[in-house]
Parts: sequence; C-alpha cells; structure tokens
Amino acid sequence: MGKALKKLALAVTDRVFVTGVMILVQLFWFLFVFIHLTRYSALLTALLQVASLVIVLGLVKSDDNPSYRIAWITLVMALPVFGGFCYLIAGNKRPSRRMRKRIEVERRRIAPLKPTLTQALERLRERDVRAAGRSEYLKRYGCPLYENSRATYYPIGEEMFAAMIEALEAAEHFIFMEYFIIEDGEMWRKTLEVLQRKARAGVDVRLIYDDFGCLTLLPNSFVQDMESRGIKCLRFNPFVPFLSMVMNTRDHRKIMVIDGYVAFNGGINLADEYINRKVVNGHWKDTGVKVRGDAVWSFTLMFLEMWNAFRREEWDCEDFDAFRPHAHHPEAFETDGFVQPFDDSPLDDEPVSATTYIDILAQAKRYAYIFTPYLIIDDLMRAALANAAKRGVDVRIVTPGIPDKKLVFRLTRSNYPPLLSAGVRIFEYTPGFIHAKSMLSDDCYGLVGTVNLDYRSLFLHFECGTYLYGAAALDALKADKLATLAKCREVTTDDCREGFWGRLLDAVLRAFAPLF
Repeated sequence: MGKALKKLALAVTDRVFVTGVMILVQLFWFLFVFIHLTRYSALLTALLQVASLVIVLGLVKSDDNPSYRIAWITLVMALPVFGGFCYLIAGNKRPSRRMRKRIEVERRRIAPLKPTLTQALERLRERDVRAAGRSEYLKRYGCPLYENSRATYYPIGEEMFAAMIEALEAAEHFIFMEYFIIEDGEMWRKTLEVLQRKARAGVDVRLIYDDFGCLTLLPNSFVQDMESRGIKCLRFNPFVPFLSMVMNTRDHRKIMVIDGYVAFNGGINLADEYINRKVVNGHWKDTGVKVRGDAVWSFTLMFLEMWNAFRREEWDCEDFDAFRPHAHHPEAFETDGFVQPFDDSPLDDEPVSATTYIDILAQAKRYAYIFTPYLIIDDLMRAALANAAKRGVDVRIVTPGIPDKKLVFRLTRSNYPPLLSAGVRIFEYTPGFIHAKSMLSDDCYGLVGTVNLDYRSLFLHFECGTYLYGAAALDALKADKLATLAKCREVTTDDCREGFWGRLLDAVLRAFAPLF
C-alpha cells in the first residue's frame, strides 16, 4: 500500500502531469467563460468578427513569412468568430519581450568581439565571386568567414561521440555545452562522468539545455544537481504551462566548445538513440563536424551570448580573452579551405538558414544533395528546389524511411508530389530514421548543422550550423551522401497517389503546416 501511495504521489507531482492539468484547467475556463457569454452572443459575435477582420488586415500588412500569413488568414476567415481569438492566444511566433531584450542587449555587447576578417573574404572572392557573396551575407548577420581552421566530418553519431569524449578528456581550461535534448542513458552518463571529473580538477564547465526539449526527460532538480557537481547550468526558456506560442521559441542548437580551439556541431543530442544504443525508429542516422582553429571563436561567442543573457554577470571585452582560440593554443592553426560557423535567431526576422539554402540551390550547377528528417517547406524553398531541378541540377533529398512522428511524416510526404513533378529526386532512408541536417553542392559548398527543412527550424528556433567551402571535409561529406543514397529507396509518383480524401487531408496539412 505504501509503494502504491508513493507511486501515486510521484505521478501527481510529475512535471508533465501538472502541466497537462494546468492546460486542461485553462481550456475549461475558456469554455466556462464562453458559455456564460452566450447571452450576449449577437454582440460578442459582431465584436469577434470585427477583431478577426482587423487581424487579417494586420497579417496582410506584416512582413511574416507568406505561408505563415496565409495559414492564419485561412483559419481566421474560415472561423471568423473564433479564428481571431485563436490568433490572439497563439499567433505570436516571436520570442517573449523579456527574452528579446536580454539577448539583443547581449548581442550588442558581443558584436565588437566578432572579427571582420576582410582578407579571408577577398581571398575567397578571388576563387569564387558568388561564394564570396554568400559569405558576405552571413557576415552581415554576425557570422565571420575564417581561414586557419580545419573541419572533420562524422557520418554517424557513434563516431562523433567517441571524438567528443576524447576532446572532453583533453580539456584543461573550459568546456561549454549547449544542447536541445539531454536524456539519462549511456551517452549522458559517460559525458557527465567526464564533466564532473573535469569540474573537480578546476575546469570551467558550463551547460545550457532547452527546457521544452527536455520536458519529459529531465527532473525539475536537474539544474541544482548539476551545480552541486560543480557544473554551471542554465535552463533555456523555462516551460510555463500556458496556452501561448511563446513556448515555440526553442534553443535547438547543439554546440560543444573545448578550450577555445575545438568545437563540435551537428544534429547529435545527448541521448542514446543518437548513438544507436537505444533503438527507437530503426537505425538512427545522424552527422556532425568537429571544427579546430580560429573558426571556433564564433561558436564560443554563440554560447557566451546565450549564457550571459540569462546568467547576468558583469564583464568587459578583456574578460573574453581567456576564451579566444589562441589563449590556450599559441601555435598557428592549419588552414583547410574556408569555414564559416553561423547561427540563426528568431529575433532579427531574417531567415538566415533558409536564405543560405536557397542561395546554394540558386547557384548550383551540377548537383545538390540534402539530408533532412522533415520536409515541411514554404513556397520559396519549394520553388528553389524545383527551379534548380528544372534547369538540370541533380537535386536529391533524403528523408526518413521510419518516421518518429506519423502526422509530421504524412506532412513531409505531402510535399513530395510537386517536387517530383519538377524533377527533384526523393529518397527514404530504409534502415530507419535520418536525423542528419546537411547539404552538399558541386563538391565545393557544404552545410552541416542543426537546421531541419521545416518551419520551426527555419523561422522559430535558435539554430546553428557550419558552412564549408573548398574544405577536405567535403570529400567525406560526399562519400557519406553517396553511401547513404545506396541504402535508400527512391520515391516515385506512384508512391504518392492518393484518393480524394487523402489529397484533401494533404492539402489541409500543407495549408496549416506553418502552425504545427
């Protein structure tokens, strides 16, 4: 009996349970208020219809993504009484005012620390004018182009994790880690053991994790537990059980920086499915890169910008000198092509990741190969993919063969027909789930990072990636692309034939995809 009561107490106090109860209470409250206002139904209906009209006009005028605006306009016009009310509750896709203010202040403070590196851009311009233009665009949004750097590509999570542990073991001064998901298991326990040991040895260990991403995976006491082990910890955007789109703003980045001159970036989180120690949806295919050299400075600043925004500490520019690449590595770094770490933020209303993808597609001459776990794209991205294929570029997209979310998988597949008809080739990874987010074009241009081809990654989340030009790592990226394609099943138009109701469902899903 005692054990049963203990289990009941744990269930009732469980964070997810409490969150669900609070949201249900809010829904019942809205229903209660609505029922009691029905006596004023005519006046209420008129007021809501006027409000909906104002919202539609505001959406038409706004600079939001066209697909996002169309989705909301459709919903508001289809449900003139409740559509505007829904938009007022859930239509704000921007971060909270408090979050914007904190990050924007920190971004302005850190901006002077970012190098201009005009010589690197000039050298790239001598080799490839259009590539230099792309790098100039990324630089405009705070992402410098680097030489004196080398990238190593990892085609599978197990290989990258082994390299991560090796680098952690070699840390002598500081370790910065920022992840969307952390889950107890072999991967996290092995990582935590090293982090705790390094913290005891005097290494400055800091960890950021996304609270929503870990909502069902970590206890409320996780921050306190880490601090007790000597690991400084920050929970990004603590989840509040309120009906609001503010919680859509998530830190989807995956960054590990060690001693200022080694960094890891890619799709790999700190959970066992990412290294196939736990089978969730067949074989888990994920990728990433290790960057060594001057380019690591950008990843360091990405982390510190987020850290300092929410762990308020006074600092001067000189305080950052201890984190620079050469602070603990006085020797010159080897140059291997051009390396340009980039981040994407919902704060500036500039879709950096989407624009970079579209630009590569627009300039592709021979081929463009893409790995993405989700294919939920707007008209601009769809047109870029289709137009590249129509002018003879070999465009290939690899998506999962075994989905992690069935409705999202259906939405992904609903985007196949127009792309296939334009000549884009689509492949599904038959061994399981492909979580890799990467692109390679013409042997020269490569992207590896955290960005999915979906609305959340492209417009709502904090994301990051590594853009490579002329680097040896691109050879490894290409070899992995070809090897992975050999394990895939190519999708044909016959696979996409649906009856009337199936086509109708796909049309509805695509129309409201930006709201998912």
